[in-house]
Amino acid sequence: MTTITIWHNPRCSKSRTALALLEERGVQPTQVKYLETPPTVNEIRRVLRLLGVSAIDLMRRDEATFKELNLSSETSEIELISAMVSHPILIERPVIISGTQAVIGRPPESALTLL
Repeated sequence: MTTITIWHNPRCSKSRTALALLEERGVQPTQVKYLETPPTVNEIRRVLRLLGVSAIDLMRRDEATFKELNLSSETSEIELISAMVSHPILIERPVIISGTQAVIGRPPESALTLL
């Protein structure tokens, strides 16, 4: 079976729910507490490819930091990715990754599509 990784924020109810749904099905995903260990530019690029979305779609646009940094859908991909590396609070959560697939766990049940 392919290893499943979750970019996890234990303080986020959606992240906790997605993790619990996986665990209830016998999956013990590798947990990456991305606020403590932010992903690299290359890791974010890979996840964006797997998700099939642009950087803006992986961002929490209602986050105060998003506004403070004057980010928008007009901001370049590299600037948005760099902002996520520097300010991982901007990354939508949770992100669940399995092999050549990834989903954003909103709703948390979407994590189950990887099983």
